[in-house]
Amino acid sequence: MAQQTIIQLLDDLDGSEASETIVFGLDGKTYEIDLNEKNAAKLRKALESYVDKGRKTNQARGGKRGGTARVADGDTAQIRAWAKENGYEVNDRGRVPAEIKEAYAKAKVA
Repeated sequence: MAQQTIIQLLDDLDGSEASETIVFGLDGKTYEIDLNEKNAAKLRKALESYVDKGRKTNQARGGKRGGTARVADGDTAQIRAWAKENGYEVNDRGRVPAEIKEAYAKAKVA
């Protein structure tokens, strides 16, 4: 018997089908939100003047944070591969659960 698992990304604001996960930071904390194209454009438009005036930072520089090394959000492919190799169940798309990111960061520090 064959099985097919379908993962559908839903917009966190209105519940419609999302087209992307947006990562952003504020006050030293990083957030992820799944949005459709319309809501993603609204978010980008709302932040546009702040982004234009802000300075880019290197996300990987943070050293330790909350007792574990900070994981750059662009490393999700590496995190997923590591998680699968180490017995974690992780989806091929969508958010990587925080506990998997933390385990990955701890393993990389050790």
